[in-house]
Amino acid sequence: MAQVGRRLAEYVIANHARESLTLGVSPEVVEAACLAHDLGHPPFGHLGEQTLNTLTLPHDPGGFEGNAQSFRILTKLAVRFENCPGLDLTRATLAACLKYPWTRDPKIASRASKWSVYETEREDFDFARLSSVLESRTAEAELMDWADDIAYSVHDLEDFHRCQFLPWREIFGPVGRTRLVEATMAKPTSRAGKNKRRLEVAHRRLSQLVLGTVGDLLNEPYEATREQRRAIRLMTSAFIGHFIRSTKLRVPTGGQSALEIPEEVRSQIEILKQITRTYILSAPALAAQQRGQQRVLTELFEDLYEPGAERYLPRKFAYLFDGDVGPATKARLVSDCISSLTEHETIALHGRLRGSASGSLLDPIVR
Repeated sequence: MAQVGRRLAEYVIANHARESLTLGVSPEVVEAACLAHDLGHPPFGHLGEQTLNTLTLPHDPGGFEGNAQSFRILTKLAVRFENCPGLDLTRATLAACLKYPWTRDPKIASRASKWSVYETEREDFDFARLSSVLESRTAEAELMDWADDIAYSVHDLEDFHRCQFLPWREIFGPVGRTRLVEATMAKPTSRAGKNKRRLEVAHRRLSQLVLGTVGDLLNEPYEATREQRRAIRLMTSAFIGHFIRSTKLRVPTGGQSALEIPEEVRSQIEILKQITRTYILSAPALAAQQRGQQRVLTELFEDLYEPGAERYLPRKFAYLFDGDVGPATKARLVSDCISSLTEHETIALHGRLRGSASGSLLDPIVR
């Protein structure tokens, strides 16, 4: 994602120099925001994010959100300087990390589901936004977000292809086209809207792009041969290059986005994302796995939230409960702990606290 973001910034600077200068686009800032983007993602991805939000909300109105957690890490939790919390980033970099520049508001549907800052970081938010009452994103934040869309939609498919999860003949055939277009139209948050014809054209364009780069190699069993690895990388490169070259920069007016991206290109991104949702995320095996992951997170949160739990917390988290990161509810601090764990650490800590895996006293779970 960081490489895509930097290349996007370099591309718009080269092709829209005046607009880039007016908006203050910096490749370094966009790249830094891309690197920071997923810092707040908890174990088990979006399932973990949803689960921690459900567990935190009864105790803290700020809930839990991966983007807001990333901002909290950057400004409060990261350990780097003695006299400064967080990473001491520039105002531009912090602003570029604000994908949803507002706090949670349960009265507004869009802000009850996505936000980029907790009230505990309000001062840092005001610093990043120059205390502006406007809620539009900076051009660098928009480039970061677009880089995320590109990287997510393309690289996930590459990974799933290597695992032989994707039936490409169906995906780019009539059955796949109908299935993907209808599913995309049914998704309420689809940026491509409800234009069936545009989505069908987008599906055809993607099919042509694939056939024009790798031909029929995608339909062979993946065995990591040199030719197959070259083919999949060629396809990935073709997709990313196509999306970057489709990006234009403008000085926004009247609530416009700073990025001008053709609707047919956004539709192509939606189709690529829908491939993952339809052929991977709906798999029964994944649903069963996620049920277990949700139980692990729920029980771990309960164990760490109970009175006196601080005495068996990994030492790495002691500074959180010592007040070094400022005032916060216990639910927020417990979410801080859990979201900083790897998936392996989460399962290991849960097993030790629940007695299903005692381990060794000489083997610390979290370092």
